[in-house]
Amino acid sequence: MDEPEPLPLSALQHWAYCPRQCGLIHLEQAFDDNVHTLRGQAVHRQVDAPGMELRRGLRIERALPVWSENLGLIGKADVAEFEPDGTPYPVEYKHGSRHKAADIAACDDVQLAAQAMCLSEMTGHEVNEGALYYASSKRRRVVAIDDALRERVRTTIAEVRQMLARGTLPPPTADTRRCRGCSLYDRCQPEAIGRLHELAGSSAWYDPER
Repeated sequence: MDEPEPLPLSALQHWAYCPRQCGLIHLEQAFDDNVHTLRGQAVHRQVDAPGMELRRGLRIERALPVWSENLGLIGKADVAEFEPDGTPYPVEYKHGSRHKAADIAACDDVQLAAQAMCLSEMTGHEVNEGALYYASSKRRRVVAIDDALRERVRTTIAEVRQMLARGTLPPPTADTRRCRGCSLYDRCQPEAIGRLHELAGSSAWYDPER
């Protein structure tokens, strides 16, 4: 049996934020820009050029390719800071402020933890901490990479793979806060699908292909 294609790390953050967003991007290959995505791209331009520097005893790698054969993941760490003994410390760059709602901030944690798990497999060093750097507040938020977060990464990987295997777009999220800044809102049509769901009079979400 052929091995499945490795998942991009970004798919885990997309799924954690909204499974339908993940499906639109990674199943239907759809993506649109808005002010939020453009700001994110501007932030990442600071670290998208590969490079290495030494600072205060740390070796700092930018745009570092990372992967995990065990998890079937591939992607890039914005920044990885290596201690003198070779232990990596991932830092993921995000636009906006670190003062996000806890449940939304936790979506970023999944992506960071997946990077940490890749780096751990690549280097043989346990990675128990990383950070998210938010450009608007210019501050880091330290994230403990504990067993619970690692298990959430594994669960998210399994859920994304199940979606890709089924080939079916997930329903819109019930958390409408997450729709407001989404660049895929017009493609997603969450309100229209909600109305169709009501008209269908079913507890199951509306699937036009049924």
